This record gives sequence, structure tokens and C-alpha cells, in this order.
Amino acid sequence: MSFVIRRDAGLYGYERGLARAGFPHVAGADEAGRGACAGPLVAAAVVLPGRPIPGLNDSKKLTPATRERLYAVITERALAWSAVRIEPAECDRLGVHVANLEALRRAVSRLDVAPDFVLTDGFPVDGLAVPSLAMWKGDAVAASVSAASIVAKVTRDRIMAGYHLEYPEYRFDIHKGYCTALHQSVLDARGPCAVHRLKWENVARTIRLEQS
Repeated sequence: MSFVIRRDAGLYGYERGLARAGFPHVAGADEAGRGACAGPLVAAAVVLPGRPIPGLNDSKKLTPATRERLYAVITERALAWSAVRIEPAECDRLGVHVANLEALRRAVSRLDVAPDFVLTDGFPVDGLAVPSLAMWKGDAVAASVSAASIVAKVTRDRIMAGYHLEYPEYRFDIHKGYCTALHQSVLDARGPCAVHRLKWENVARTIRLEQS
């Protein structure tokens, strides 16, 4: 396989280049929640339609309202999309990196349209049935990965908002399970709840304090 992407090709440059090289269905895959110490790790995969979706970008650079709007457009117009979750206990069992790769594999495997090529954000993912390319900051340079980042982020944020209703004292609606000062202060005071990743060091430390 050989294709060239011009620097000024824009966000859809990789998808267009791969299509010219004989890979018309390109899936982008990304995750949300890798760095959190509570809640699931969520991965998404998206095969975009031929017509561009305006406004795609790295989900972290978008406002919550913009992410929600784009999520609706992506899930309506995509040729295929999927989102999967790795629960906290499985994140503890596998470790964050292995859980990350497993989530991306599962997301790609559950697409209704089999991709010809997969673009992943950050890390190479083995075990895929088709060629793939890991991209540094892929969610900012490839449209399908941007779309996957939005689907993963919105899906996980909705999950964490639901957990806020179950465990309001932890304020998952604000920090979404990431290790902020607010989150840590509640952890230190109350210890972990059922959706914390117990093997994360900052969580394990609060358990040791409770037992001492």
C-alpha cells in the first residue's frame, strides 16, 4: 500500500487518500476515560459517509453542547458506528493499556459495515482483521477518528451523569471520574464507591487509609 497525504489536505485527507488507494470504508477508533479513576473506559468506532460532516474536531476542543450536536449528526449519518464500555473491574483486571486496546478492538469488531482500513488514535492495535494505522493526535488530524472521539466522549459523559444521580456526593457530573482535586478530596473523605477503579494508586491509597 502506498499513498501520499498532502499537508494541506484537511481533516478528510487520510480518508480520501485511503479511498484512492483502494480502501473505501475507513473506520476511525478512539477512547474516552483512559485517565479516569472512576467509571468505564469507553471506545467508539465510526465509518463516515462520503459527504463531510462540518465541525468535526478533537472532542476535547469542543464545548459539551457542540459535542452533543455533532454526536446526533454522526450517529444519524455514519455508514456505521459503535460504542463499547470496559467496566471498572475489568480495567482493574487488565490494566489501563490492555483495557484500552481491548476496547478499541471490540468497537471495531461491532461495526455493522466491515471497514477496509482502521485509523486509531495514539496506539497501534493488534488483532484487527484489516490493515490499520496508529496516529499521534489522530482525533485532530483524521475525520473518522475525530468522529469516534466525539461518540466515545459523549457516551461516557452520559454514563457519568447517570452515576452522579446514584452517587451525588462524588460529583461525577463535574469531573466525570477524572482525578481532579475535587474528586480526590471526596475520595479521601469517603473512600471509593462501586464505580471506582480500585487498583488505581490514588484510589488504592484511600482504601489503605481506611484499613489502617
